[in-house]
Amino acid sequence: MARGVSAEKQDVHAVVDHLDRGLYPGSFCKVTEDVLGGSQQHCNVIHADGSGTKSILAYLQYKETGDPSVFYGTAQDSIVMNLDDLICVGATDNILISNTINRNARNCPGEVVKALIDGSEAFMQTMRDLGVNLIPGGGETADVGDLTGTLTVDSNAVVRMPRAAIVKNHITPDLTIIGLSAFGQCQYETEINSGIGSNGLTSARHDLLSQFYAEHYPETYDPNTPADLAYCGPYRLADALPGPDAMTVGEALLSPTRSYAPVVKQLLGELGSNIKGLIHCSGGALTKCLKFGQNVHYIKDHLFAVPPVFSTIQAVSKTSDQEMHQVFNMGHRLEVYVPFEHAQAVIDTAKAFQIEAQIIGRTEGSTHNQLTLKTHAGQTLTYGLTN
Repeated sequence: MARGVSAEKQDVHAVVDHLDRGLYPGSFCKVTEDVLGGSQQHCNVIHADGSGTKSILAYLQYKETGDPSVFYGTAQDSIVMNLDDLICVGATDNILISNTINRNARNCPGEVVKALIDGSEAFMQTMRDLGVNLIPGGGETADVGDLTGTLTVDSNAVVRMPRAAIVKNHITPDLTIIGLSAFGQCQYETEINSGIGSNGLTSARHDLLSQFYAEHYPETYDPNTPADLAYCGPYRLADALPGPDAMTVGEALLSPTRSYAPVVKQLLGELGSNIKGLIHCSGGALTKCLKFGQNVHYIKDHLFAVPPVFSTIQAVSKTSDQEMHQVFNMGHRLEVYVPFEHAQAVIDTAKAFQIEAQIIGRTEGSTHNQLTLKTHAGQTLTYGLTN
């Protein structure tokens, strides 16, 4: 909270958790009646999200290199943070995307806007080539220098779909949890992905990057942030990230957020209603599951090895295991909940896209939602009402 962010967003949930939850209250996204078409057999889903403070990392890279193409990844980040929430309710086709860029025009000239627009179009075409039809719906570019020293990149997604196709997240005891990795290089990526996604980037940026950036780019952080928490790390963007993949720190932090939409589209076609739940481990990371199902004990005791970007963040920041797994995905960003007999089919489908997948745990009964998590180092963590 000292940096002005919260992984749990208690103040937000205190308000929105009391609002109407839509047609299917347990679903990952709010699903409403079909006000667009008026059909009792269809529904509407609308979603808004963005790249968050990851856009600031692209800005820093742009200022250091002069290359605006870094914003291609930022455009992808913004879209994927919408798309991969939507796939968790079963929306994998004919999704209308609109973008909003709020910028300080003095610091982010026209070539930045062009790169963001071109990057959006390039990513949407990649998804279309894989059978996920994303439709560009225009957007807005606002020059708001009084609001931001750099830029924000946000998106909005709308889809009309059959109610019968909705994944309602009926997560119950006796299900198997399969995790889909966030790192490596999948079939439709052009380079190795560090797995960072688009969550926790305020912490990652300040914990890894050095005071150099506070001194040279004061427009990139809140002046109310305590001095000892602003760019307090040891690295520059061009420095090597510790680990085996030979990435720089900048490359690791700027890895475009991977979309699982092509995989989920195929899974839904193959397994249908045998998929009982899909969870995008975004805000809340590995504890996101606690918001879904009732009286479920989530046990995750076979996680992926921690990718270097996360182990480096933890090493330099001294962040506890408890907090790391609540802020960062730690290696997998999508969870699929199925009966055990369908687990191998999920793993095989993911691997056909060159995405590593494995059984990471299971669900059991409980008097309330809780999570027991065994880290790759063997430590047992608990979350939920028992905390």
